[in-house]
Amino acid sequence: MKVVGSLGVKYSKDRNDEYVTELALLAGKGDRAALTEFIEATQGDVWRLLAHLGGRDIADDLTQETYLRVIGALPRFSARSSARTWLLSLARRVWVDNIRHDMARPRKANAALEDTADTESSSSWTEWIDARMLIDSLSPERREALILTQVLGYSYEEAARIADVRLGTIRSRVARARADMIEAAGLQSQQRNGLRAM
Repeated sequence: MKVVGSLGVKYSKDRNDEYVTELALLAGKGDRAALTEFIEATQGDVWRLLAHLGGRDIADDLTQETYLRVIGALPRFSARSSARTWLLSLARRVWVDNIRHDMARPRKANAALEDTADTESSSSWTEWIDARMLIDSLSPERREALILTQVLGYSYEEAARIADVRLGTIRSRVARARADMIEAAGLQSQQRNGLRAM
């Protein structure tokens, strides 16, 4: 089904990459309405990616930083890939830069986080925390590949373009991420069973 956007551009609601790319090209030429619509059309995807990669607590800041960089880069956008792929690649770079910046800062250990958790929380909340901790324990490259393909639903080809790596690299990172999570889940289960036995 074709729909006409507020700028008169026809696009498919199911897959609006062409529309978003057209908005990016118009915004790059100085069209402020196109810029506003581009941000509105893509902000959710950028925030979700960054929330999964870096955490909800910094997703807003990283999203804002991404769009600050995008505004400066839009005049150079040439549509060699879809604007969405280009944008998520920029968001990924913002996340990587944030990791590099944070490397020098001390982080709270997972054990300290567990000590502050409410012991009477529901089992579903505990399972969510366990899943989040498993994902967070992955290396940044494996976490990124897993989030892009398994959580956000991008194809391996799209994920490879976003991460700026080869297709085989994305496939192997996802496979290794799954194996790491299975192994870590087994260790968590053993640790819990060991604590219960004491």
